[in-house]
Amino acid sequence: MQRCKKCGEVKRLDEFHLAKGMANGHRSECKECHRARMRAWYAQNRERAIAGVRQWQQENKEHLAAYRREYRKGRQGEAREGHLRRTFGLTQNDYDDLLARQGGGCRICSKRPGKISLHVDHDHETGEIRGLLCVGCNNALGQFHDDAELLLRAIHYLGNALGPLVDELEWDGIVRDRARALVQVSV
Repeated sequence: MQRCKKCGEVKRLDEFHLAKGMANGHRSECKECHRARMRAWYAQNRERAIAGVRQWQQENKEHLAAYRREYRKGRQGEAREGHLRRTFGLTQNDYDDLLARQGGGCRICSKRPGKISLHVDHDHETGEIRGLLCVGCNNALGQFHDDAELLLRAIHYLGNALGPLVDELEWDGIVRDRARALVQVSV
């Protein structure tokens, strides 16, 4: 037990930071008082503190980059799990089960995940998960705005790429409109 020099309360030693130079090996102010003092200092010296951090980061780029790489590597699974849970309400096990049910690849083209995992495709209106897609297939659906009619028109276009530019029903409408316009001009 030790009395804090700031607040005067008697507290357990684990409520004081360690300090080698002190007789009992702990600071004279408790962690709570130290935290309050540091917050007050930061509030008054915010720009100075931020500038100091930026300067250290500039002077230690390689060290900082190595630290960040190691940190991300250690948390990769944890970060993936958090993303799946927050965004789609899935666990990694749910994702793995869905991937297995799809045969281990993209639901459209069957491409297997490589360095980049498959994207969770979902209906943007209902939030319902439709499957796992590779980057290419997911982007393609996004470009078509999840519009089935537009996709069918694209399929028809691919099947008739060398055929007429305008389908017959649309062509008939254009011809009728032009004929009406010509009749009105001549009258």
